[in-house]
Amino acid sequence: MNITRFPIPGLLLIEPKRFTDERGWFCETWQQQRYRDAGIDKPFVQDNLAKSSKGVLRGLHAQEPFAQGKLVQVFEGAVFDVAVDLRVGSPTFGKWHGITLSGDNGLQFYVPPGFGHGYYVISDEALFAYKCTDVYSPQTQFGVRWNDPALGIEWPLIGEPILSDKDREAPLLADIPVERFTKF
Repeated sequence: MNITRFPIPGLLLIEPKRFTDERGWFCETWQQQRYRDAGIDKPFVQDNLAKSSKGVLRGLHAQEPFAQGKLVQVFEGAVFDVAVDLRVGSPTFGKWHGITLSGDNGLQFYVPPGFGHGYYVISDEALFAYKCTDVYSPQTQFGVRWNDPALGIEWPLIGEPILSDKDREAPLLADIPVERFTKF
């Protein structure tokens, strides 16, 4: 398993080892001790799976309290996945990192608690899976507008994205009270 760290502390790109032969491939998508050694030490308590069509943009989502760390990956198709540091007091607050995840590349992206998270589907369909370090809490969940100019996320858009009403109407980062964010 190869681990890549980024300038935004806590983000990890994980490349699980794939064993390939004429039948296809096999890999471990989670093994507690190995991931703990890589720096993911919070227990996962919920798994989610989403299927989306090309052009769907989900996010940017966060929750506080009950901030979720997420280990995300794509089983089929491809997405452009984005994490935004929303930890108050972090030297990288408001900075983002994006990565293409696909069923072909088999990469995983760890997004720690306190980050906003979203993705844009760039294939015809995508099967997106993620493990969470806390359960979904609709009362504490909030969004940041996906196209907030202050964030400057460079989404690889092909036309107008398909958004939920909640994501379309999410506030700009500057309009969210600081108490909503996780403390660094």
